[in-house]
Amino acid sequence: MSEAWSILLVALDSAIRLATPLMLAALAGLYSERAGIVDIGLEGKMLVGAFAAGTVAALVPNPWLGLAAAMTASTLFGLIHGFAAISQRGNQIVSGIALNILAAGLTATLGNAWFGQGGRTPPLPSSARFGEIELPFAAAARDVPVIGTFYAEIVSGHSVPVYLALALIPLTAFVLARTRWGLRLRAVGENPAAVDAAGISVTRLRYSAIVVAGLICGLAGAYLSLAQSAGFVTDMTAGKGFIALAALIFAKWRPWPTLAACLMFGLLDAMALRIQGLALPGIGQVPVQAIQALPYILTVALLAGFIGRATPPKASGQPYVKDRA
Repeated sequence: MSEAWSILLVALDSAIRLATPLMLAALAGLYSERAGIVDIGLEGKMLVGAFAAGTVAALVPNPWLGLAAAMTASTLFGLIHGFAAISQRGNQIVSGIALNILAAGLTATLGNAWFGQGGRTPPLPSSARFGEIELPFAAAARDVPVIGTFYAEIVSGHSVPVYLALALIPLTAFVLARTRWGLRLRAVGENPAAVDAAGISVTRLRYSAIVVAGLICGLAGAYLSLAQSAGFVTDMTAGKGFIALAALIFAKWRPWPTLAACLMFGLLDAMALRIQGLALPGIGQVPVQAIQALPYILTVALLAGFIGRATPPKASGQPYVKDRA
């Protein structure tokens, strides 16, 4: 196996791992935004999910219990946003930002009060984390050039949340395009009055989208604290919810382009990690802070107009008021 191929495999493997929380958060936002609910609170729901997963796994070393706690906590937070945006017809941007602020303060405060480690949870043992899974024939395939090494190094060797994230892409595409619920969800984001006129509850559809988004955000948070790291760290989402929202806009609210956008962000993040400390020709050693800022610079550049016109669902951000005339 050539050195260039080995470097490429390592970069792709790292990109998939780093893109997984982005994929999950972006898919969560896809459901809620297709239903007409602007989901700025992806960051907060991920953070609460990561904290709940780390806390439960620290008390009961079982990653599945941690995952269940993460999905429950994230969904409850999502329902707070749903209550403000759907039932109370509040400003969805303000509600989402408030959710992010609440999550950041609440997780830090509770973490410090319960564990006394500056908001962190205790380091988790391997029994409390999602380990890497070696797929069938991966060991034998390592000796096969190109295809075999790709299968062994890229396809195999990831944790359960990674495979769930990849499986959710085609599942989401199928649900939104081929199922009655998915078609109604898309319709309620475009023309809720027409959905209501057909005798379908707009409120119920939007709340169902909020619940699905909360469950997927909880999976993203659990991945951060139970797979990518060995416990919860204060503000460990580090803006991933906003990057996921940018990837969703870049993909124009479609599942497969969302996967491509998240992998692009993940690859850039992986490259940033690999070139830290290296001296570039004519520039010298680039500061670590500049390298770490690359994904966020790309986010700003994309949203500044380099992606062309991205038109959200027509009823996005608009509370639905039933016409009683």
